[in-house]
Amino acid sequence: MVNSSTEASVSRDTAVQIQGVNFSYGSKQVLHDVTMDIPTKQVTAFIGPSGCGKSTLIRCINRINDRIPNARITSGSIRVHDIDIHRPDINMNELRRRVGMVFQKYNPFAKSIYENVVYGLRIAGVSKRSELDEAAEKALTSAALWNEVKDRLNSSAFGLSGGQQQRLCIARVIATEPDIVLMDEPCAALDPLATLKIEELIHELKQNYTIVIVTHNMSQATRCSDRTAFMYLGNLIEYGDTMQIFENPSNPQTEAYISGRFG
Repeated sequence: MVNSSTEASVSRDTAVQIQGVNFSYGSKQVLHDVTMDIPTKQVTAFIGPSGCGKSTLIRCINRINDRIPNARITSGSIRVHDIDIHRPDINMNELRRRVGMVFQKYNPFAKSIYENVVYGLRIAGVSKRSELDEAAEKALTSAALWNEVKDRLNSSAFGLSGGQQQRLCIARVIATEPDIVLMDEPCAALDPLATLKIEELIHELKQNYTIVIVTHNMSQATRCSDRTAFMYLGNLIEYGDTMQIFENPSNPQTEAYISGRFG
């Protein structure tokens, strides 16, 4: 992620350190002094009502928000494996390779299934066919899609079902071997069966990746995540083990939200 080879020692247990982050879109502040550590190779869920800052926060982790005019962190810091992602010598392409992103609406490219998966590798300069073939099979297998598409890799990605297209987008992310996979409501556009497959996939992927997921579905958070962060009006209200958050929350606002009294 950085152009220099020197950096502080990397924490093995913490993948992302968010410290005192305030974030604004122009003059509108949307995150207020958010501090949290996201553990390595676990699933962390961000929950909360619409507009509470969940998606803004997850998009800060790989600086996707930088693409929005006048959007900026006004104070605070974010470190990925102990590297400050706002250092002036950060390589943005490398940051976004190491911190991949899966969006709410599946977004395959207008290419073949194969070319979708190897797209990031080609951008990184990989051109040897055997390496691309091996990476494509590995990524599609990890995304639980290989057996469904191995005989039509040269077919258009648009011929896949919605759930398959979302798993293809996950394969495209993990083909570049990231450390962290961010998922912004990855099941919002999917039917229940496709959602179940994505949830099963998330459980498998955490063996190798740190996963952060934004979800509006309380049941999904309990099924998928190890830790849960509840956000409200841009503030981090409560953060802890998922079962503790849902069974014995310490904050009345958290209890009111997860019980359905507001949101």
